[in-house]
Parts: sequence; C-alpha cells; structure tokens
Amino acid sequence: MPFVPSFLRKIKAGKIMKAYLILEDGTVFEGNSIGSQKEIISEIVFNTSMTGYLEVLTDPSYAGQAVCMTYPLIGNYGINLEDTESKGSFVDGFIVHEIAKFPSNFRCEDTLINYLVKNNITGISDIDTRALTIILREKGTMNGMITTNSDYDLEEVLPRIKAFKAKDVVSLVTTPEKYELEGTGKRVALLDFGAKASIAKNLNKRGCNVIVYPADTKAEEIINDKPDGIMLSNGPGDPKDNVEIIKEIKKLYDTNIPIFAICLGHQLMALATGANTKKLKYGHRGGNHPVKDLINNKVYITSQNHGYYVEEASLDPKVAIPAFVNVNDKTNEGLKYVNKNIFTVQFHPEACPGPLDSGYLFDMFIKMMGGDLNA
Repeated sequence: MPFVPSFLRKIKAGKIMKAYLILEDGTVFEGNSIGSQKEIISEIVFNTSMTGYLEVLTDPSYAGQAVCMTYPLIGNYGINLEDTESKGSFVDGFIVHEIAKFPSNFRCEDTLINYLVKNNITGISDIDTRALTIILREKGTMNGMITTNSDYDLEEVLPRIKAFKAKDVVSLVTTPEKYELEGTGKRVALLDFGAKASIAKNLNKRGCNVIVYPADTKAEEIINDKPDGIMLSNGPGDPKDNVEIIKEIKKLYDTNIPIFAICLGHQLMALATGANTKKLKYGHRGGNHPVKDLINNKVYITSQNHGYYVEEASLDPKVAIPAFVNVNDKTNEGLKYVNKNIFTVQFHPEACPGPLDSGYLFDMFIKMMGGDLNA
C-alpha cells in the first residue's frame, strides 16, 4: 500500500455546489464552488504563473482582487506553509480551471481546497479560465462577483459590481507595529505597504538587520532611527490613494539615505518626486515577464504583480531616468534617481513565485549602503 498522508485520508466526497462568476459586462461563467461560499465582489485579475499559487494567495498586493490562474491545473503539489509570503491571505477570491483534490509532493502539508476553506477564501473551479483571460485582455480588467446564489438577478447585481472599488487596502495589509529581524550587517528600514516576506528574507540572508515599519510611519521616526538604507515595499491598490504616505516618502527622498523600492514603493517614489502613474489595461501578473536593464543592456525574466505603471513622459530627467523597460509593452520597469543613492523597480527581484534572475539588485543595494557582501 502506498503511503497516504493523514489529511488526505480524511478527505470525503462532499456535495458539489454550483458557483457563478459574473463580470461587470454581463458575462457569466458557471462552475463549482471551492473554499468559502460567501459572496464576494472584487476586481478580477489573472496570473500566468504555472506554479507558486500559495505565494500568490499570500501576496498582500492582491488585496481587493480575485485572482484567476491561467494554468489549467492548480493545487497539484498541495500546500507547504514554509512558502507563504505573509501571515494570512488577503485575496478576495480564487478562480481556477481544475483544482487538484489529491496533491502529491514530499513537502505537502495540506490540500489547496482545505487552505481556501480555512482562510475563508471564496473560489470557483471548472470554468474556462483561458476564455476569461481573453475577455480581460481584450476589454481590460473589470470587476466581478462570485456567488453560489443560482437565483441572482443580473439587473440587480451589475450596478453593485460596477460600483466596487477597493479602498484603504494598504492599511489593511501593513504591519500594525514596528518589529525587527535581527542581523549583523547594515541596518535597513523596511516600510511595509504590504511587503512580501521574501523581501526581508533576501535582506536578512545578506546580513542586514531589518526593522519593519507600518505604512503610516512618519519620515522623522525612520530618519531618527539612523538606518543605513531604506526599503520601500510592494503593496496593493492605486498608488495615488496614498496621499499622506507620498508626502512622507518625499521627506525620505530629501535625505542622503540610500533607498531601494519595489513595485508600489517604486510608484510612490515616482509620485513623490512629481511623476505620474497610470493604470494598465490588464496588468502584469506572473513569473515570465521579460525586462531589459538599460544600464547593462541585458534582459531578465521577472516576477510581476501590478496594475499600475509610472508614465515615462511625466519624468523630470533632472530627477530620475529610466533604468528598466518591459520588453513586451515598453512600459517603465525601473528608475535611477539623479544625484541620489536611489533606485526603484516595478518588478519583484525577490521573486517567489518566479525566477531569481534579478536578485542581484539586492546586492547592489548592499553595496550602495557601503556593505561588504563577502563579510
């Protein structure tokens, strides 16, 4: 008899409940309910990663969104909690074509279905996720509802779906209080706008002592703590919603402290220095996005998760110059700030999920702070 983990032995065939995904344009997909059966309205986005669904579910940048995975089979290696990117999950919903009920992997601790139930995540399976993705690519990202109510009234629900907008999502995902991840090297202040755990891990493994701050921390507090460098993290939502945070980032920019920013942090620094951000038609989400480094003229495959970008035409060349460009759609993917020890990127050099090609940027940050990578 093959070995079967105890959590798999307990799985019993339950009654399948129908679920419906209703898009704001009136398109309806019928499938099966997975996870929680609560009704949700959210922004519907898609992710092209073939693996890394747990990292996607625990990435705080997905707050206010329901994620469609384009790869057809999700959950086949189960759940390994060591791979989580935060203490919980902030996604509103999870959409898959087929969900694996019996995962197989030596690291597996639980099934994806159980994880969705335990974390109260509404999900739908057995729909044509590639047809859904085509709609979102052609028409642009739109809102949607996942419901198990077969008696829904389109005339009643569509106005509610269209009216949805995620609000105050950074305050939802940030750490409630300052904490420290001890290291013996440079002191890094990490402003948490929804930081993935892998950012701090990458700094820690390079010896950094990382102090994590809530998103609304005043610049004066960070400056008074005398860090060797500042990290601005990823996070969810429209960057322009963070008016007070942008004001504090401008104060950090005015110092001589080295700064490295990722994703939302990249956008917030651009806004703080007079540039503009715009919403992408359907965003960049996945682990296969090619980005060109304009300084060394090399192309890297990157992990991405964002719906907004920095408009290059709005940049003041005396303040910042483009450092990276997206090979697919030519949007900006990073900036080097003039006469400042500041560089920012739109993609995720910490990956997880995704390739580790651009991890060298953490080494650049260490050197910028005067650190020794060989210490």
